[in-house]
Order: sequence, then C-alpha cells, then structure tokens
Amino acid sequence: MSDIAIPTQVAHPWQATARTVFAILVALASLIPVVAVAGGVDTIPAVAQLITVCAAVTRILALPGVDDFLSRFLPFLAAGSTRPQQTSAY
Repeated sequence: MSDIAIPTQVAHPWQATARTVFAILVALASLIPVVAVAGGVDTIPAVAQLITVCAAVTRILALPGVDDFLSRFLPFLAAGSTRPQQTSAY
C-alpha cells in the first residue's frame, strides 16, 4: 500500500471541474442581467465565454503534473490531500 495520498481533484478531475462550473453558474446567475446591462454586452456569448474559461482553468489545475508543480512552487494553489491525519501513540 502506498503512503502517498492522491488529492480528490487529481483522482477525479472531471468531478472537480463539474463542481466548480456548477458553483460559478449558481453564483453568477443572479448577476448576469446587472453586468450585461451595465456593460452593454450581449449576455449569451459573455456567459458562455466565462463558463468555458473557468472550466478549462479548473481542468488544467486538476492535472497531476500541474498539481505536482503547484505543490512544489505554489502550494497555496495545490489540491488538498485525502490522507487521514496520523495520531501519535504517545
């Protein structure tokens, strides 16, 4: 058995991407009309672009190689570990 735990974002990258996209959609749903009117933007293309870019970035961040890079150089952006905390016998 390996002592290395795999973060859930790495083990199930599409689930992590789907959860993030869903969260973005829910959060932005209430702001879409306000932002579109204020910016004079056609709503549908702007929303599609926002969702696509967020999904792509989330998917890239879930790749094992990217997660290794982030763990080494930008640990605050790395995925969390699913390894249980070990307790001391003392």
